[in-house]
Amino acid sequence: MIRKSFIFLEKIGRKGEENIWNSGVKDWNDFLRVDKIKGISVRSKEYYNRKIKEAKEALVNDDSFYFVGKLPAVEMWRLYDYFKEEAGYLDIEVDSLGKVILVGISDYYNSNYFVKGVNLSKGEIERELSKYKLIVTFNGGAFDLPKLRKQMDVVVKVAHLDLKQLCVNLELVGGLKEVEKRLGLGRPAHLYGNPVDLWKAFHASGDREYLDLLIAYNGEDIENLKSIAGFVEGKLKSKLSEIKRNI
Repeated sequence: MIRKSFIFLEKIGRKGEENIWNSGVKDWNDFLRVDKIKGISVRSKEYYNRKIKEAKEALVNDDSFYFVGKLPAVEMWRLYDYFKEEAGYLDIEVDSLGKVILVGISDYYNSNYFVKGVNLSKGEIERELSKYKLIVTFNGGAFDLPKLRKQMDVVVKVAHLDLKQLCVNLELVGGLKEVEKRLGLGRPAHLYGNPVDLWKAFHASGDREYLDLLIAYNGEDIENLKSIAGFVEGKLKSKLSEIKRNI
């Protein structure tokens, strides 16, 4: 989808993008091939040509960060199809004081967990994050990533796809558990509990069973992130395809 997108270009919004599609230009190669596009001056066309060539090079180099600050946050989903195989799904848990106690990060197949007092450190998290070209969260822009930045000085250096607002835009309102239910995504009944209580029980007793439950809870969050990301991308892609068909 990203290679059919023009909304990352300066001063090109949704309407401007639709006007480009309406001119018969459907992707970056089309844009570079034509000399003129209605509504775009010769000087702007030359400038956009350079920017599209930069964007193409960024994709070749797996540089998703190029699009940060260029693509609006609610349009970051357009990167998902291209970077899906190199996406990391991230979810954190905090204690009653809001301190990070667990960070779960997964590719599409395997998950790694970083637990306070065991292996949770700036270096470990940064090493894990360095594997990925796109980070996917649910409300991570307001919660997970600021927590990691403020408490651990961990900064995500690739594009970030936050599913929360995209779900709201698709009328899937509420937290992650509410969205799961709306989409028919199940999880074992014992993993609907309160992670704060699980951490308290583990911290007080030292019983590994409570920590295992906390990790399993976080793992369910991450697994359902993957399903929600696929659903959201499919819905938004269909909406854009419908717009393009009607132009």
